[in-house]
Amino acid sequence: MSEIYLVDASVYIFRYYFALPPNWESRAGYSTEAVYGFSNFLLDLLARNPSHIACAFDESLGNCFRNEIYPDYKCSRALPDEALAYQLTACREMAEALGIASFASERFEADDILATLTRLCDAHQRAPVIVTRDKDLGQLLDRGAASLWDFAANQTLERDSIRQKFGVEPAQIADYLALVGDSIDDIPGVPGIGAKTAAKLLAAFADVEALIANVDQIADLKLRGAKGIAEKIASHAGQIRMALQLARLEYDVPLSTDFSGLARKTVEPEFAVALAEEFGIGGLANKIRRTLTLMADSHTYTDGAHRERAHMESASQ
Repeated sequence: MSEIYLVDASVYIFRYYFALPPNWESRAGYSTEAVYGFSNFLLDLLARNPSHIACAFDESLGNCFRNEIYPDYKCSRALPDEALAYQLTACREMAEALGIASFASERFEADDILATLTRLCDAHQRAPVIVTRDKDLGQLLDRGAASLWDFAANQTLERDSIRQKFGVEPAQIADYLALVGDSIDDIPGVPGIGAKTAAKLLAAFADVEALIANVDQIADLKLRGAKGIAEKIASHAGQIRMALQLARLEYDVPLSTDFSGLARKTVEPEFAVALAEEFGIGGLANKIRRTLTLMADSHTYTDGAHRERAHMESASQ
C-alpha cells in the first residue's frame, strides 16, 4: 500500500528561503529561491508515488487561538515582509498546481492542521508519514501517525526515537513542554525544571494534571532538591496548565475535506509549468512534466487494475 505524506510546508519553505542563494526571480520582480527549493522538494515527494499527500501552511502568526490564551505566544517571531509573503503564497500555488491538497487557517497553526489530517487518516485505518523537521510533532505518533520523516536530513523518528530524545512517551510531549517550556514558540517553562527533571517527573506521573494533583508525592522521588521542585510545581500550577494548552495540538480544525480529499490528484503538467515560468523557476519544467506524467500513468494503471479486479469478481458471482 502506498504511503500517505502530510507535509509541514512552512518548515521546508523557511529552510530553502535561508539555505538557497537568490538565483531565481519572478516576473513580478521578487526573489523566489524558496519557491524553487520547495517545488523541487514536492516533486521529489511525488516521485515516490504516495497514494495521498497534503500540505499544511502557517498563516496564523499573531492571530492564532493560542494568542488569546497567552498574548506573548510566538511574540519573538516577526511577521513576513512583502518579499517573503510573496514566496509563501507562491509556494502554496505551486503545491496546488502539482495536485497536492493544501490547507491553511488564520486561527489554527499548521501543526493543528496536521493533527486534524492525521485523525482523518487514522479513522480510515491509515497511518500517515508526517514530513517535518519539528520533533514536537512526535505527539502525533500517539494519535495514528506512522513516523516523522525529515526529508532534508533523511531522518525518520518513531516512538522509540522520541523516547530516546525527550525521555518521555509521545503522548507526554505536550506535558513535557508545559514543564520545560519552548523558547522557539515563547512558551514559558517552570524555572529550574530542565529536560531530565521533567522526564523523571513524567515517568512517575502520567501527565501534568496528575503531577499537580499529587505534588506532595514529589518529595518521595529520587530527585535532587525534590522538596524545592514540589514547591515550584505547586506555585506554577496555573502557568503549567496554560503552557499545556499552548503545547497541545488541536485535532478538530474545521477543514473543507474528508480523507478522500487527500488523495493524490492527476493534473495536467502545463499549468504547473506555466506557473513555474511565472515564478522564475522554469528550469524545473522538464522535471514537472516527467513527474506529473509518471503520476498520471501510475494512476491510470491503478484505476485500470481496480476495474479489472472488480470485473473479475463480478463475473465469478
